[in-house]
Order: sequence, then structure tokens, then C-alpha cells
Amino acid sequence: MLKQISIVLVFGIVILACDGINKPEKPDDLISKAQMTDLLYDLYVMNAAKGVNRATLEKNDLDPEFYILKKHNVDSIRFAESNTYYAFDTETYKEIVDNVKARLESEKEYYDDLREMETDSIKRRRDSISKKRRIPKDSNVKTIDTAGLKNAKPKDV
Repeated sequence: MLKQISIVLVFGIVILACDGINKPEKPDDLISKAQMTDLLYDLYVMNAAKGVNRATLEKNDLDPEFYILKKHNVDSIRFAESNTYYAFDTETYKEIVDNVKARLESEKEYYDDLREMETDSIKRRRDSISKKRRIPKDSNVKTIDTAGLKNAKPKDV
């Protein structure tokens, strides 16, 4: 019986605590949804780069978040306020994040296709080189001495 009362009491406290959370007021300088999408896209890409090349970023003394905010002419307070505002409007924030996700997937597809084309090109080059026929040493084909041609100049016409 004591357990049941304590469980009901905990749920009551949680419900009352959640009731006090109000949606933040719309900031005067709210970042537009389009700019927020671009900003979050750049932050996600930079975060991935930071995971791959942390040493390079540290060697060049680059703060990725500061760089992205500066690129978009947004200060950290404006970003934090806008991000908090959009986070409370879950439908809008989901729309922004879905746009970022679609853009990242599109970029990934593009680079995967590019990598595949480069790999195919390298493979074709290797195949064409290996398929070239070599002239046997005992053939009657005369070779041309090209040693003297290295410094030769074209004849005047």
C-alpha cells in the first residue's frame, strides 16, 4: 500500500512539475526557418568533420561552432534563443530537422555517386593499361632513340 501511494505521489509531482513549463516568447530577432536549416546543416557537417579531423581543427585553432555562427552572421545568444523557441514548437523544429536530414542525404548520395564514378574510371584505366600489347624483344620492330629529343627545339617553318 505504501508503494502505491509513493508511486501516485511521484506521478503527481511529475505532472505538476511539467505543468510549469511554458513555451518561450518569440524572440525579436528570431532566425528564419530557412536560415536555421542552413545553420543546422553547417553545424552537423562541421560536427562530422570534427569527429574525423579533430587534430587538424585543433592544429589550426579553429572553433567550428564560432566559425559557423560567424558565417551566418548570428551570435550565440540569438542562436540559443531561436533554437529554444523552435524546439518548443515541435512541428516546426521537426520540419527544420527533416529538411536538414534530406539535404545531408542528398549530399551523401551525390558524393557516393561521384566516388563510384571515380572508382570506375580508375578501374577502366587500369584495365586499358593491362590490355595494351607489349612488343616482344625478338620482333623486327625498330626502336627509336629518344634520348637526344629531350632538349631538341622545333624547327622553324
